[in-house]
Amino acid sequence: MSQILVRNLDDAAVERLKSRARAHGRSLQAEAKDILEQSARIDVAEARKLVDCIRRSFEGRKFVDSTELVREDRDR
Repeated sequence: MSQILVRNLDDAAVERLKSRARAHGRSLQAEAKDILEQSARIDVAEARKLVDCIRRSFEGRKFVDSTELVREDRDR
């Protein structure tokens, strides 16, 4: 099996990965390995199918314009 080394990974990203690893009952290395392997399995065609499926699940729904709410929150 091959090995890789990821240098200069953001500390916040590492903490999120550690949190995910704990939630899944795995080591940090096992969590990172699983994420990389899952990502490598998905090709562009599969990703497009997934996006289309998610998009279809939102068809017919009405969403409010949240611009004013975001502005109010930023102005606090």
